[in-house]
Amino acid sequence: MSAAHVHAPSDVQPLDSVPTAVRDAVEPILVGLGTSERDIFLTRLERWLPDVLDGLATLYGPAATATAATLMADAARAYTERLPELRRLDLARTLDPTWIQDPSRIGYSAYTERFAGNLRGVIQRIPYLRELGVNYLHLMPLLTPRPGDSDGGFAVADYRTVRPDLGTMEDLAALTAELRKEGMSLVVDLVLNHVAAEHEWVQRARARESRYHDYFLIFSDRTEPDEYERTLPDVFPDSAPGNFTWDEEVEGWVWTTFNTFQWDLNWRNPHVMEEFVSIILNLANHGVEVLRMDAIAFMIKRKGTDCQGQPEVHAITEVLRAITRIACPAVDLKAEAIVAATELLQYLGQGRYTGKVSDLAYHNALMVQVWSMLATRDVNLAARALSSLPVEPSTATWITYLRSHDDIGWAIDDDDARAVGLEGYWHRVFLADWYTGNYPTSDARGLVFQYNPVTNDRRIAGTAASLIGLEAVAEAIEGIDDGTPDFEIDSLRTWREERLNAMRMAYAILYAWGGVPVLWSGDELAQFNDPNWDTEPGHEHDTRWAGRPVLDQARMNNRHDRNTIEGRVFTELEHMAKVRASLPQLSADVRTQIAPVDDDGVLVTYRDHPRGSFVGVYNATPDWRSIPAWRLAEYGVLGAVDALTNTVPFGSASLAGAGDGQVPVPPYAAWWLVRSTD
Repeated sequence: MSAAHVHAPSDVQPLDSVPTAVRDAVEPILVGLGTSERDIFLTRLERWLPDVLDGLATLYGPAATATAATLMADAARAYTERLPELRRLDLARTLDPTWIQDPSRIGYSAYTERFAGNLRGVIQRIPYLRELGVNYLHLMPLLTPRPGDSDGGFAVADYRTVRPDLGTMEDLAALTAELRKEGMSLVVDLVLNHVAAEHEWVQRARARESRYHDYFLIFSDRTEPDEYERTLPDVFPDSAPGNFTWDEEVEGWVWTTFNTFQWDLNWRNPHVMEEFVSIILNLANHGVEVLRMDAIAFMIKRKGTDCQGQPEVHAITEVLRAITRIACPAVDLKAEAIVAATELLQYLGQGRYTGKVSDLAYHNALMVQVWSMLATRDVNLAARALSSLPVEPSTATWITYLRSHDDIGWAIDDDDARAVGLEGYWHRVFLADWYTGNYPTSDARGLVFQYNPVTNDRRIAGTAASLIGLEAVAEAIEGIDDGTPDFEIDSLRTWREERLNAMRMAYAILYAWGGVPVLWSGDELAQFNDPNWDTEPGHEHDTRWAGRPVLDQARMNNRHDRNTIEGRVFTELEHMAKVRASLPQLSADVRTQIAPVDDDGVLVTYRDHPRGSFVGVYNATPDWRSIPAWRLAEYGVLGAVDALTNTVPFGSASLAGAGDGQVPVPPYAAWWLVRSTD
């Protein structure tokens, strides 16, 4: 008897498009459900199964249908076990599939232990997050890692348990339940490219179990590894050069892209797909709403390439996304693909994969260009690079961020640099020098991460406050004594004000871009680099930990005191979130566009929304600049209100032009000019 005959009213046609093997796998699992519940699952199955089959056929050829039957049985079981409140959320997200694109979305990212101690501690800090407008909480790797150095938790030893010091899976479910009450979504990392050498699958491969040996890419001699290495870059050239590691127990060369203790998985094996679908469904049923797919670009290997972003990567995501739409449509997928700007749109969906892959991706190019503008005090490169990006699909959106838990790699395209009179190599060198404080006029305090002597590439780590110069200001202020002249004290105050305004301007760009702006924990309090980053076991050689300080309780206590640096930054972000949420013009389904550059120091963006125009004006310099009044008139915002201050900047007369048709723009100004049609 077919599934359609089991559940469907007489006027509904059988699900002829569903292969018999899939129906046979699903039917027994759905027997205990009511008619409407079966209808919901089977309707979703009919809608999304073609994507599952398409992706599986690309990956596994003739094995696609059998693999689909296994995966759909897992999806059906997960659906039957899903809590009623999660099913209600599924319904809400089905009715509003672009929920993540609403301008009320604000993100926050943190290591649990450094933010609140453990998962139960996070519950206690929900009110703090609510003040910032946060409703998208990304807790860095929660699942049990290997002991010792675990690449910041990204070497997972068990995907079905939480790190013991953070809590249990029951604590995870309790946290997600409390977050849902506040309209907040939890984001969890899902490491797809590799597992820790301590993982059960590795141990069973070492025990010569053939099934698990085939979970990995293992070679008996160096012939094939050497062929691959000809075109493979080193991800961690300082600490883990090369991409293969000899393992005595397995008697082979194991593919280890990142570290010797992280074994790359063989995603051309359908059993690996089956394992991860089960893991995803388990996390979804514990209330996780967004899965950050870590190292997604590296999952498929092909000789003669850099083994990043191969076409089959998108087939994998197509399968995973379709399965979540069938079993748990409240879940969104986020691609962690830090790739060249020209390649990034693939991860949001292009061509045959439009609307079928990730719901979110990191806008790495925007982050890099904001820091470049701040260092050069020139917006031409940013305008060129950001305006030349392909149009993102309406079904997906960006994560925008000033920085993350990771380092900043200077992804400056050589063609973009040449177009504005720069040389890409030397500009990357300049940015690395600037943000380590090695350039003569720089006040940044970043640290080098993974210096590559061959390319002179230097990635930079540090907190936002340290990179933007506030740490240097604080050091200078601490040096004040009774004999310090008043003019020096005034100069330090001016310097501090300038750096605070620069930070406000940078965040205003990110908050107004569309997508989901995400704060890294501690940046909302302007915390500086952790001076003791290298004293913790396992952190000694990883400078990224300097930018991951424990959240400072004393600064938290000052967060509403605008006489403090932390109070200024926190209250500005709190206000920015409220204003952003009130502006339909900032919905992510409208593209941010770049205006022609009229002044080298001023970036102008515009968004053409049915509810009215939005224009962002950002002075990336410490000097007064100007833009033509006719430019604002062209976009319909001449004399419009700056939503951030609820005033017309400098009055209507000024906006009409200062006698020469130019509108003066103060140092590090950030204007959100809005003309509503309401």
